[in-house]
Amino acid sequence: MEETCELCKRSPLKTTEHHLIPREFGGVEGPTAWLCGACHRQIHALFTNAELAAFYHTLERLADHPDMIKYLCWVKKQDPEKRITTRKSNRKKR
Repeated sequence: MEETCELCKRSPLKTTEHHLIPREFGGVEGPTAWLCGACHRQIHALFTNAELAAFYHTLERLADHPDMIKYLCWVKKQDPEKRITTRKSNRKKR
C-alpha cells in the first residue's frame, strides 16, 4: 500500500510503522507514525531508543532537531522511488 510519510511528506511511498516511544520503553500500545523507510532509518541512526523515549517521542520534536532539519530539507528533494542509504551519526553512542 502506498501512502505519505508523516515526517517528510513525500508521496507515494511504502511506509512503515514507527513507535514514537520505543517498544522496549513501554511503547507497544503507544502512539505510532507512518514513515518512509528513509526517514525511519534516519531516526534510528541519529537517536538511541533512550533518547527517543525520553524526549524525541513526537514528530514535532523529531523534526525540530538540527540534524533532522537538514535531513528533511534534503530528502524532500529526493525521488520517492529512489532507495536512500543512511549513515550512522557520529554523536550516537551504541
